[in-house]
Amino acid sequence: MNKLYNLPNLLTVARIVLIPVFVVVYYLPAPWSATAATAIFVAAAVTDWLDGYLARRLQMTTALGAFLDPVADKLMVATALIVVLQADPQLWLAMAVMVIIGREITISALREWMAELGSRAEVAVSEIGKFKTAAQMVAISLLVYRDDVWGMPVYLVGQVLLYIAVVLTLWSMVLYLRAAWPMLGDQSRFD
Repeated sequence: MNKLYNLPNLLTVARIVLIPVFVVVYYLPAPWSATAATAIFVAAAVTDWLDGYLARRLQMTTALGAFLDPVADKLMVATALIVVLQADPQLWLAMAVMVIIGREITISALREWMAELGSRAEVAVSEIGKFKTAAQMVAISLLVYRDDVWGMPVYLVGQVLLYIAVVLTLWSMVLYLRAAWPMLGDQSRFD
């Protein structure tokens, strides 16, 4: 089998394919649409963890996988956040969505630029970034589901977790920018 078509890469591609499926299912006028959309989002979140784990464990890392994995993650998260915001257009939610998507664009651009300088390791994924991702995935899952479960206010818990994710998002962005700051201020690279 071609090295590009390994299981981790196929899981990543499946995550990308799930994005339009998620959107269609979310907007279906059916009583089960939120539950099904949540299941799709959770499956995508699990494959985000699983494809990286399998790639490292089975030594199946590829350049394609390294490129597609963060793209798939950011596309799914941005899509889900936009869908949630459209369903509940409130200022607090719009600000949270703006911060999360803005941070992802900023850090992606920073990583690309740092890679061009040969310093990508300076902005590698941090532990804070991992906690941010976990809080974000759980928050979005709860916000997509919306309905209370056994008296637990699912949407409210999702809101609180999203605020926590926003704080972690800003914190991790500051850490990345601080790590890259010496390169950002180095005028000699442009002379």
